[in-house]
Amino acid sequence: MADLKKQKRFIDLRATGMSYEKISAEIGVSKRTLINWGKKLSLEIADAHAVELEALQDEFYMLKERRIKLFGEKLKAISEEIDNRDLSDIPTEKLFDLFFKMYRVLEREAVDVKYFSDDEIKEKNELASLTSMKGL
Repeated sequence: MADLKKQKRFIDLRATGMSYEKISAEIGVSKRTLINWGKKLSLEIADAHAVELEALQDEFYMLKERRIKLFGEKLKAISEEIDNRDLSDIPTEKLFDLFFKMYRVLEREAVDVKYFSDDEIKEKNELASLTSMKGL
């Protein structure tokens, strides 16, 4: 049981990019054993690494959904400010310029939304089920 806990900790640490040597010192397992685990658990490590990357991307780069929301909120705020301004005021030109720039940024974030019919969903699920059975 202790081995399973150490393997789980190993997966988590390798997913963050920690070296075998540092992991060995932290969890008290030989470097040779960790290398063997690395080969055996490569898919689990890759999955954990993908989760790590997604979390970093979400925190620092922002996923598409967050970027759309952020730019949409800014576009709305700029639009509301323009509505409150006297259009003869020169700084309003700059506000319009900002509005169009933000609009173009938001446009680049647009995604094509495709809805599937019940038959298409059923077909995709059946195909996925057959594919997973072949992998067993």
